[in-house]
Order: sequence, then structure tokens, then C-alpha cells
Amino acid sequence: MEEFVHDWTKIISLCLEFIAALLMAVGAIEATIKLCRISIFGSTGDLLRRGIWLGFARWIILGLEFMMAADVVSTIVSPTWDEIGMLASIALIRTFLSYFMERDLEVANKNKESM
Repeated sequence: MEEFVHDWTKIISLCLEFIAALLMAVGAIEATIKLCRISIFGSTGDLLRRGIWLGFARWIILGLEFMMAADVVSTIVSPTWDEIGMLASIALIRTFLSYFMERDLEVANKNKESM
């Protein structure tokens, strides 16, 4: 039974990692298209670029959340201390990334509202 659960957690973890990569790729493609549009049409406004960055940051944060879920799922069945330590360090790094990106998003949204 443990082997069955272990196999399924690997599949679920892999699916979550794929979704995370897909989300980040969609965000990168969207940001690239928008940047190309403003370059072609000659718009150089910082507000437009900031909006593109904010949109891309949202995709990245969402992808990081899925990656964290994948890491948690992968260590559900019989985790070793090495796996737990690796998960803790990855979680710490991703939490810092998400925190600072979300903080930047909040600051940018407040600045946008005050304009």
C-alpha cells in the first residue's frame, strides 16, 4: 500500500511541477507579447512597463505556490531527514521570493490607485 501511495505522490508532484512551469511560461509569453507591442507602437511609458511587470509577477507567484505544493506532496510518504531539510530550505527561499514579490505588488497597486 505504501508503494502505491508513494507512486501516486510522485505523479501528483510531477503534475503540480508541470502546472507551475506552464503558469510561469504563460506569464513569460504574455509579458513578452505585451513588451513587443509597446516597442512596436512606440510607447515608452513607465506605467505600461510597470503593469507588464506586475502581471508577470502574479504569474510567477502563482507558479511558486504550485511548486511549493509539489515539494510538500513529494515528501508526504516516508520522508528522510535530508528530504525534510531540502524541503525546508526550498520553502524558505520560495517564501521569501513570494513575500517580496507580493509586497512589491501591493506597493505598486497602492501607487497606481493614488495616481
